[in-house]
Amino acid sequence: MPFSTSAPPADMGPDPRARHRVRRILFACLSALAAIAALAGLASGALSISASEILHILSHPGDASSGTGASVIWNLRIPRVLLALLVGASLAASGAAMQGLFRNPLADPGLVGVASGAALAAVAAIIFARGLALPAALLPYLTPIAAFTGGLAAAGLAAKLASFEGQTRTATLLLAGLAINAIAGAGIGLMIQLAGDTALREATFWLFGSLGKAGWPELAAAAPILILSLVLLPRQARALNALLLGEAEAAHLGVNVEALKRKVTALIVLSVAISVALAGVIGFVGLIVPHLIRLTIGPDHRYLIPGAALGGAALLLCADLAARSWMAPAEMPIGILTALVGGPFFLGMLIHFRRRIELF
Repeated sequence: MPFSTSAPPADMGPDPRARHRVRRILFACLSALAAIAALAGLASGALSISASEILHILSHPGDASSGTGASVIWNLRIPRVLLALLVGASLAASGAAMQGLFRNPLADPGLVGVASGAALAAVAAIIFARGLALPAALLPYLTPIAAFTGGLAAAGLAAKLASFEGQTRTATLLLAGLAINAIAGAGIGLMIQLAGDTALREATFWLFGSLGKAGWPELAAAAPILILSLVLLPRQARALNALLLGEAEAAHLGVNVEALKRKVTALIVLSVAISVALAGVIGFVGLIVPHLIRLTIGPDHRYLIPGAALGGAALLLCADLAARSWMAPAEMPIGILTALVGGPFFLGMLIHFRRRIELF
């Protein structure tokens, strides 16, 4: 039986028109916030550039009179803003899909071990790269490649452990991810003990996340995968809505639950692995943004996933702007800011949901 296209449970509220107005207002506000934060990100930095200059540079890309400002905008700040948009949107959309898959608002994309696996591989590459006789041209790409490979390997191991008799057990996937996170954390701690001062500083900064290494080559490699994931995840929205009723009920509605788990998990793993490979470990974006969007517009994934993507992009743009401005001319790791906001928020969520939290 094909999957029903009837309205999901989230649309059965007392006033659908009022809910629709709230969605439109929320999407408009998030779009405006993202646009303002992007413009501020282009203007702010060691070289201050006015809004009028930015508009002139963007509208006249070949104008040689723009000089240093044009070089800074096109080569440094635009790639950084675009990376913040893509990474923030990908992490938040992945978080919304993960929470729908686990049917738990406390779920996070890092639960399957992809972020910790990527971090372990990246730290290993940073610390041991100098001892390898690698071509100089390869060294800038070694850490992102290692992070992406490590993230995929960790998530693949968790998925393998959770697979039994052709079925993927979400509770086992969660527990396997927690174990992998613990092992990877121990490995990172051990390697940091062996690191020299230079490698230690680079590894520590990378572990807390940064958008400082954004460039056009990195964007060209990552953008197609991240955009593909952002396009494909909302297409699973109706199936995720049905899954909110339970796996058996979703199967009765025509949803291939096992195929859904595999597709959604694969998209989440790809998004998070690419994001961590380019920007390091940035926590809580995939946890707090989907939850806030859900509280505002409800659990319908047709709107929740796009709304979370837009909110994640706006949040990471604002966080990056704060990270560059707070300790200027130095730069604070962006993951510290997201953790300062996300940690207390997560504790509040635990207190709110403590009577309903179940692993099995």
